[in-house]
Amino acid sequence: MSKSSMKIYSDKELKDQGNKYFNASKYESAIESYSKAIALNPNVPTYYTNRALCYMKCNRWPQAVQDSKAALERDSGLVKGHFYLGTSLLELDKLDEAIKHLQLAFEMAKKDPSSYYDDTISSKLRVARKKKFALQEEKRVQEEIDLQSYLNRLILEDKDRKMNKLREENESYDEASGEIAKLEEQSDKSVAELNSLFAKVDERRQTRDVPDYLCGKISFEILKDPVITPSGITYDRKDIVEHLERVGHFDPVTRTKLTQDMLVPNYAMKEVVDDFVSSNEWSLYY
Repeated sequence: MSKSSMKIYSDKELKDQGNKYFNASKYESAIESYSKAIALNPNVPTYYTNRALCYMKCNRWPQAVQDSKAALERDSGLVKGHFYLGTSLLELDKLDEAIKHLQLAFEMAKKDPSSYYDDTISSKLRVARKKKFALQEEKRVQEEIDLQSYLNRLILEDKDRKMNKLREENESYDEASGEIAKLEEQSDKSVAELNSLFAKVDERRQTRDVPDYLCGKISFEILKDPVITPSGITYDRKDIVEHLERVGHFDPVTRTKLTQDMLVPNYAMKEVVDDFVSSNEWSLYY
């Protein structure tokens, strides 16, 4: 075929071509098509989010971050842009940035009646927050272990220092042996008391987590005002009321008809949540 007879595609046609490749799970071919579309028209933000999603499918997170940022530079209100960016940053363990963009995506999706992303975003946001909390927990536990080791070392160093002083002040071993024995006993007692104290808080060193049944089905946050539907599903009142007003009068899990007057306070769950929080104050920051 001669060069003059070759078909010249527009950026929109290349985008459509990329979509077909994407739907066929041919992500590399889709990336090539979207790249050509971008080369022809670099001002369309959806071309970048489309390519970012392909990169995400291929676990190419740095490229997905770059394309998501490029999309947001052209349209800062893109839910997909913030969602893809937050998700990619999460995979790269850049948790603070990830949470920031996922939170933005979630807030934007809630205001858009046509959005179907909010549940997916809230789930990813919860993963990011849990991951950050887990890292903070790991750091806290290590700090406690380091503190215990440090205090044990101080006790032993103090014992050795006092024993050396006793040996220097007494001419014979017999004269110092009694005092040395007392020091040994006192040191052993101090170490035992210290380790016993840390043993009492060993439970705090275990991985802490809020059970899923104490979290809302929509926001995945710990329940504050639990209500139960006729289907037996418990939601946080704020979340389910917002869903009913914004999305429609149906249960988001069972899809059965649901209106605000059908919501009943779940006092039993409220009691369970309050009891858990009172015993686990850290959950307030979860």
